[in-house]
Amino acid sequence: MAVILVVDDDDHIRQLIALYLKNHHFEVVEARNGYEAIEKLEQNPIDLAIVDIMMPKMDGIELTKEIRQYYSIPILMVTAKGASEDKVSGFEAGTDDYLVKPFDPIELVLRVKALLKRYNINVERNNRIGTIEIDLDRLIVSDGETTVELKRKECELLLELSFEPGRIFTRAQLVEKIWGFDYEGDERTVDVHIKRLREKLAPFKELKITTVRGLGYRLEDVT
Repeated sequence: MAVILVVDDDDHIRQLIALYLKNHHFEVVEARNGYEAIEKLEQNPIDLAIVDIMMPKMDGIELTKEIRQYYSIPILMVTAKGASEDKVSGFEAGTDDYLVKPFDPIELVLRVKALLKRYNINVERNNRIGTIEIDLDRLIVSDGETTVELKRKECELLLELSFEPGRIFTRAQLVEKIWGFDYEGDERTVDVHIKRLREKLAPFKELKITTVRGLGYRLEDVT
């Protein structure tokens, strides 16, 4: 499941948002202010942040700017303010979407799902192929007897390929799905991660990543 960071100094609003997200099978991490939110981001694999504008210590605008410097995750800004200048400030800071209080919790959940889809973020954090489990939370691949630790991007890449065995993914598609649509690096970073993955996956004969010349990569379907 996707992990959502909810940042709001109002306990009632924060807990209400968390309740609806949990009812729709999201994992929720809560923070009461911007500084606490930064700590949570450093400690947890966050997929999306819901940020209130009016908060003590560090407001939502500054927090959004801070998140944008270090993380490529979708941000949904929630505020009691509805003035156009506040929306402009939010979007200039880097928010992806904007929701004004009071709001329909169902609409919030739908916006969260839409943003995750836009960023190509899979809500599933593990997958199983035969006897082999790929676990993004623990950053491992294991068949019950042998367990191999992976780097985060390696695990995300393997997990993405595993959801559709046999499908050919281009480098551009993998970059967008794993590194984000605003990634400015070289697509060849995919080749480097695939090479490392193949070395680490050597104990698991069922997991074979094939290069399709001129196209990209696929995980062979062994079913």
